[in-house]
Amino acid sequence: MGCDTENCSHNCESCAQKPQSPQDMREKPNQMSSIKKVVGVISGKGGVGKSTVTSLLAVMMQRAGYRTGVLDADITGPSIPKAFGIEGRAEACEWGLMPRESLKGTQVMSINLLLENESDPVIWRGPVIASAVKQFWTDVIWTDLDYLFVDAPPGTGDVPLTVFQSLPVDGVIIVATPQELVSMIVHKAVHMAQQMNIPILGVVLNMAYVECPDCGKKIELFGDGAAVLAAAEQEGLPILGRMPLDPALAAACDRGEIELVEKEYLPDAKPALEALA
Repeated sequence: MGCDTENCSHNCESCAQKPQSPQDMREKPNQMSSIKKVVGVISGKGGVGKSTVTSLLAVMMQRAGYRTGVLDADITGPSIPKAFGIEGRAEACEWGLMPRESLKGTQVMSINLLLENESDPVIWRGPVIASAVKQFWTDVIWTDLDYLFVDAPPGTGDVPLTVFQSLPVDGVIIVATPQELVSMIVHKAVHMAQQMNIPILGVVLNMAYVECPDCGKKIELFGDGAAVLAAAEQEGLPILGRMPLDPALAAACDRGEIELVEKEYLPDAKPALEALA
């Protein structure tokens, strides 16, 4: 709507037609929480290994001397507690919910830590799921964290939008696989983050290859990822890592021993994360 120049008083501050700034919808964390940086791990589609990447990032930064936590925002498909070997239920106190801690001290909150049985399905509609994610931020007492990694569900729907709007996200990392189809999905995830004014730290190309156990040759099962790499270059994003399809890593996650995996999969992501600080 344009300005009514005929009746304009030239006092823009009092003008009803003054353009309004976007409303800040960010929720306040629990009053007992202390979190320095929030990093979202996102993908445009499911099945790209986003939860594994989130877990590895938390483990990597924890080994570097930082205190880390993981907010499992994938309410209908939670897998973070399994990877960290965390069982049982989270406890509450008079000030809020207490996240569970892994063997090495990573703080974790997931819907599986609140269910009677971890195999119980979460059959909720979008607004209820989004509300649960908000509560993981407002009601959980995250203690003295340098980095809180948010494992967001795939896509650009209710819950990723809730993460972007409700949490003070300092940056996001996009996870993709090499298939050409995924290049279009990368653009979608990038454009969503850009529209929400969230900095993008870079792209992790997962399942980039499998290494032959006999000769060490790298075999690109899903292609060379040229389309995804081109999409990242077009968007001006660095590649933070090319992760292999590694049976040993999958087995470690199944055993709840991701923190015991010695191989460093994402060394190039560490400087990008430290730059946030």
